[in-house]
Amino acid sequence: MTDALDEKYSRQILFAGIGRGGQTRLLASSVVIVGCGAIGAAAANLLVRAGVGRVRVIDRDFVEPSNLQRQTLFDEADADAALPKAIAAERKLRSINSEVAVEGIIADVDSANVIELLQGFNIILDGTDNFETRFLLNDAAMQLDKPWIYAAALASYGVTMTIRPSHTACLACLLESGSGHGIDGTCDTVGVIGPVVNLIASIQVAEAMKFLAGQEKALHGRLISCELWGGRFQSITVERNPECRACVRRDFTYLRGKAQARVTMCGRDSVQIHEHGRKLDLAALRERLGGSVPDIRHNEFLLRFRVPPHEMTVFADGRAVVKGTQDAAVARSLYARYIGS
Repeated sequence: MTDALDEKYSRQILFAGIGRGGQTRLLASSVVIVGCGAIGAAAANLLVRAGVGRVRVIDRDFVEPSNLQRQTLFDEADADAALPKAIAAERKLRSINSEVAVEGIIADVDSANVIELLQGFNIILDGTDNFETRFLLNDAAMQLDKPWIYAAALASYGVTMTIRPSHTACLACLLESGSGHGIDGTCDTVGVIGPVVNLIASIQVAEAMKFLAGQEKALHGRLISCELWGGRFQSITVERNPECRACVRRDFTYLRGKAQARVTMCGRDSVQIHEHGRKLDLAALRERLGGSVPDIRHNEFLLRFRVPPHEMTVFADGRAVVKGTQDAAVARSLYARYIGS
């Protein structure tokens, strides 16, 4: 390491668990974060400041004012511009540490693209907001033989577990066995506070740093949960299920493609329409819509307009988020009417 890098990471190098050798390994390592909401944003911030050499952030959503209470990479300017979270995160992270290769990708991770998006990285971090995507990540990690770290937070409760193929239980062992260690509900129904998000992201990143710095023996290998408002913490060992669909039988149900008719996103009464492989010319779409819809906003990444009482946000990859409904049929109807079937 150069003297400049030695100075930048001096306090981390002084820590016995990392040292100079561990920092060198961090600088040569890579992490992919799926989802850049509350946990994903906090995790990306910590990893980039720690000097992880390459960080990819994948997210399908855009910044809104309601995000700012807990999503620490974003500010009011990002929300005013309705920037995609992946783009806003990339810009902010590059300004934090120019030595790190940061890549923001606007994408909805699904069975068709998950392997391509995740391969080539040392470890996968969960920043998602739904269990369908988490089970997909679990299947992909098993196939790629890559460790990944599950993390979730809701209200004042949070949970995280490091999953290493062939070494630990996987997410299917944990949740498909009916153990009840998942999180039910959404931010839209019960809310979420920033401190629990940052706590869980910190535990998640500490585990990632252990692995990347070559300190695998320091991995705790346990499910850690906390109810922060009540001050309750728990750490339990999760045993591998000898009949597990994913890590034992290697039956990758989600990787093969599970029906995905709608996604209700955290914090909003919304439905996402998936039109993978369909490319849209947003400038041409804006011109076509003309004066037929009010309050059209357009940037190079997305186009947003109102169809009272709904609001539609359309992405260049063909996806759309319809806000103001949980009815997939209503969302599909609006998409066909304004975007085309």
